[in-house]
Parts: sequence; C-alpha cells; structure tokens
Amino acid sequence: MHYFIFGIYPYIALAILVIGSIARYDRDPFTWKTSSSQLLRRRQLILGSVLFHIGVLTIFFGHVVGLLTPIPLLEALHVGHQFKQILAIVVGGFGAVLALVGGFMLLHRRLTDSRILATSSKMDIAILALLLFQLCLGALSIFVSLQHIDGSEMIKFMLWAQGIFTLDPNAASYTEGTSWIFELHILTGLTIFVLFPFSRLVHIASGIFAPIRYVLRPGYQIVRSRRLAASAGKRPATKPAE
Repeated sequence: MHYFIFGIYPYIALAILVIGSIARYDRDPFTWKTSSSQLLRRRQLILGSVLFHIGVLTIFFGHVVGLLTPIPLLEALHVGHQFKQILAIVVGGFGAVLALVGGFMLLHRRLTDSRILATSSKMDIAILALLLFQLCLGALSIFVSLQHIDGSEMIKFMLWAQGIFTLDPNAASYTEGTSWIFELHILTGLTIFVLFPFSRLVHIASGIFAPIRYVLRPGYQIVRSRRLAASAGKRPATKPAE
C-alpha cells in the first residue's frame, strides 16, 4: 500500500489532472469558470477570498520551490537544510493561517446563506472542505517539523518529489518511516489533483495559461460599439464594379 500511494498513485493523479483538464476544456469549455457568487454577498466573499488565495498561493509556490529545488543546487548556494526547514515553517505557517481564516469564511458563507447554498453544487462544498482539511493537516505538520529542525524529514520528501518527476523507481522508499501526518498530507494533496478537472479548481489553470495565450494570440481583436455594428449591418450591399 505504501508503494502504491507514493510510487504509483502520483502518476495516476498527475495523468488525471492533465488529461482530464484538457478533455474538459475541449468538450465543455463553457464550464471552465469559477461560478462566482459575488452578486449574492460580496463583502464577506472579497475578504475571505483574498485571504484564502494569498495563503494558498504562498503555500503552493513554497511547496513547489521547497520540494523541487535540487539538493545539489541548494548546497552550491550554501543554503543549509536547517535554514530551509525554519523558512518553510515560518512561511508555510503564515500562509496556512491566512488560508484557513479565509477558507472558513468562504465555507461559512456558502453553508449559511440559503441563496448561495442553493446555487452551490456538491462538488463546490466538497472541494472547499477538502482544501480546508488539507490546510489543517499542513498546519499540524508544523509541530512535527519542529521536532526535526535539522531538515532531515524534509530531505526525504524532496527526494521523493524529485524522484517522481525523474521516474526514479525507488521514489516511494524515500518516505518510509516518516510521520503519518506527512503521508496523509501527501495522499490528500494527490486526491485534490484527481478532483481538479471535475471541480471549479480548473480556473487556476486559466490564471496560469491565459496570460501566455493572450501574448501568443494570432492577431488583434476588432471591437466596435453596438451602434456602429448595427449601422454596418443595415447598410445595403453595394454592387460590385463591372
């Protein structure tokens, strides 16, 4: 089971994440949205959404840099594992607090307002609850990390994450003997990847790829006012010159 979760499940989750997102964008492009309920209760949404997104983005990029930065590069830059561990605790803790406060505000808003609840799908509520559960696990893992301030536990997960992307067949073995809370944290994160294409989380990809698509667009978009467009439509067709 350990080998399946840490050696096979990551590839299943990443495959569903990529292929499922492409399939949804191709088959149901008009469902590729956040389905915002801003018009129903704006003030609580803005505060909770800002806190939640700042916290989640801080944690996300912290995980990407922390797990996928090659260890030889850190050593070449003279970045000690203990310093990196302390930095991860401080930055991750700050992001977790913001995300949890904002996330619970969003969940409270969605569950207590009858209009918002009526327009929410089961997946909307489930994915938000799962994200909050994942944030709670991450916050609790800080207390475990404080017991390994030398960064020894972090190195194991760095080797595992980098081993997944380099197709290391021994990647799962690097996490053996680690705390259950870290393992549950990883399992929950991979499950979120699986649910990504089937939830409103797909709008994250829009935030990443939309600017790139805008820059690489084939040409300019011609925009005319409704009055000009209407007058252009009423013009009689001119007879071509003989």
